[in-house]
Amino acid sequence: MPKRVIILGSTGSIGANALAVADSLPGEFEIVGLAAGTSADKLAEQVRRYNPRAVALSHPAAADALARQLRADGIRTEVWAGPDSLARLIRDLDCDFVLSAIVGVAGLPATLAAVERGLTVGLANKESLVVAGRRMVESAQANRAQLLPVDSEHSAIFQSLHSGRQEEVEKILLTASGGPFRTWSLERMRTATLEDAMRHPTWAMGPKITIDSATMMNKALEIIEARWLFDIDPDRIEVVIHPESIIHSMVAFHDGSIVAQMGCPDMRTPIQYAMTYPRRLAGRGNRLNFSRLERMHFEPPDLERFPALRLGHDVARRGGTAGAAFNAANEAAVGLFREGKIGFLDIAAVTEDVLRRHTYDSHPSLETLMRVDAWARKEVAECCSVKS
Repeated sequence: MPKRVIILGSTGSIGANALAVADSLPGEFEIVGLAAGTSADKLAEQVRRYNPRAVALSHPAAADALARQLRADGIRTEVWAGPDSLARLIRDLDCDFVLSAIVGVAGLPATLAAVERGLTVGLANKESLVVAGRRMVESAQANRAQLLPVDSEHSAIFQSLHSGRQEEVEKILLTASGGPFRTWSLERMRTATLEDAMRHPTWAMGPKITIDSATMMNKALEIIEARWLFDIDPDRIEVVIHPESIIHSMVAFHDGSIVAQMGCPDMRTPIQYAMTYPRRLAGRGNRLNFSRLERMHFEPPDLERFPALRLGHDVARRGGTAGAAFNAANEAAVGLFREGKIGFLDIAAVTEDVLRRHTYDSHPSLETLMRVDAWARKEVAECCSVKS
């Protein structure tokens, strides 16, 4: 029987690549549900191709537009609207695998619903673990859900960990490309524009994740995600700059061995690994040609130019509400940067200020986490209004 799949964030980069993986493996998957934010036209194209049982759009107006298109085409796929519609997909449809690829904290409720239902979840929405890591992991254990990483770095760690037992791990080495500003001076970074930040040297991603890569906030979020996903002390997570993005991450063991997962920078490979796990099927991801690989470079990160990494370790150590404040402040600050209201270096500075001032709770409820999220966004907006 085909594996029944729901894709949350089907119109984004990860979602589109997941559908390409499904296309490349005919008969392996049945797409039963799709979800997006506002992209009604793109979602309509996907519905015509995959004929899911239901789709969800966060924005009611976009859902209305989609429903009209589908009715005109005589398509009976149900269209659900509103923020709760994504979780409804999880609750109401029979499925085997959920790909959580909604960007930001908006993906948390549906991801948590999938975990509480005991499903296998391919996790590309790192914010779910950043904001509610303890709750997510404990719920997965209680409901026998499986969390499979989709980010290339965490997929690499997951695969490398198969080479030893948990107690044999010395540290995790998270690789990072360094983004577009790897060689820029701090003074030059002060004048960085949105166009500069969007020129990622290796990966093609959405705007928010691309900017997070430029600030290395994305790697900070990955530190927190790795802390929860692999149950490891944050001080045993080390970031290594590797601009070629060939080694996706590594695990160092106590005997001195280091196991690395390598490959071309192609997101179809880790997406397919999660979708077909525990099997490895023939894939269409790009192949690494060692005869053309002249050299690989590695260097330590510069914490003065990229303070987000220091913040990521701090948040991973503290847990509690720190992740909610950190993530929300960064999301809001990235939004302001995209609107031209703050400078590039202000993103990390504003995020750190909000994180420092938030009221910390070591064991928050989900309601508390959402309150902290809303508070942090409001603080960033007010900070911007004061500056202007």
